[in-house]
Amino acid sequence: MVLVQNYALAVFLCAIAMICWGSWQNTRNIIGLQWRFELFYWDYSIGILLFALLMAFTFGSFGNQGRSFLPDIAQADPMNILSSAFGGFIWNIGTLLLVASISIAGMSVAFPIGGGLGWVLGIFINYLGKPEGNPALLFTGTGVIILAILISMQSYRKLADQQKKPSFKGIALAFMAGLCIAFFYRFVASSLATDFSPADDGKISSYTAVVFFSVGAMISTAIINPFFMAKPVEGEPVKMSQWYGGSARTHLLGMLGGAIWCIGNSVSFMSVGAASPAISYGLSNAAPVVAALWGIFVWKEFRGAPKGTNLLLTLMFVFYIIGLILIVYSRFT
Repeated sequence: MVLVQNYALAVFLCAIAMICWGSWQNTRNIIGLQWRFELFYWDYSIGILLFALLMAFTFGSFGNQGRSFLPDIAQADPMNILSSAFGGFIWNIGTLLLVASISIAGMSVAFPIGGGLGWVLGIFINYLGKPEGNPALLFTGTGVIILAILISMQSYRKLADQQKKPSFKGIALAFMAGLCIAFFYRFVASSLATDFSPADDGKISSYTAVVFFSVGAMISTAIINPFFMAKPVEGEPVKMSQWYGGSARTHLLGMLGGAIWCIGNSVSFMSVGAASPAISYGLSNAAPVVAALWGIFVWKEFRGAPKGTNLLLTLMFVFYIIGLILIVYSRFT
């Protein structure tokens, strides 16, 4: 299997994760709002699981380091497998809420609020689980991120006031999403082997963890998504017959969105050993910056916004970048 043992490489992979986690939702926008997010989510979940298996049987099985995928499963402690699957289960609840928020509030609002809240809380949770890195720099960076989230909320309020449309539902869904997303990483990170020594027996590789994470996410989709379909946050109820009637292009784009997200998930957990859970999570989850860039410059979600909104958005990006730099540097002191 392919292992990451260098901090610089780990930071690079976390940057890849950040881009992937901030970009997957573009596939939903390409499909169009006529294809409801509840239907999109079935394909998205399938794409995550398929790509996790592809990674496990390629990068997770080639080479002489660590353990390949199938032997890793054979020696695994069932509690570690369950921990990874539970991480996927609760992450999926948060992401369903986040996609619902995107459908109401847009990418440049839902991601900075929901993703940002999950980012901040997750850094605290993962640091408590494995305290590595300079806490002053790590949490100062986290505090700067909080400022960016508050500024993002203010920019959305200005836009919503001008367009005279309610914003409470979109913001509320984003907050609930952030609370769920904050906890998933710790469940998966706690199951991971770091050096595959005898002391790590029963722990699992990042590739195995991502597979069972994806299984947990798929189970969560099968249980929860039907409720979203029957009681949608916006619009009329949808039926599975509508999903079966979707075009091949629509289904493939949904699965591509899941595959893009899973690339980020895979490389982020590959980096845990060389960085630390808190730093790896903190860097990877800078995805709100990427998502906001897509939302503002590609999808033009703030076109026609009132005076002063551009200044707020600029400040949001500045604070996110400062926070990100502080988190990266915290590992060196």
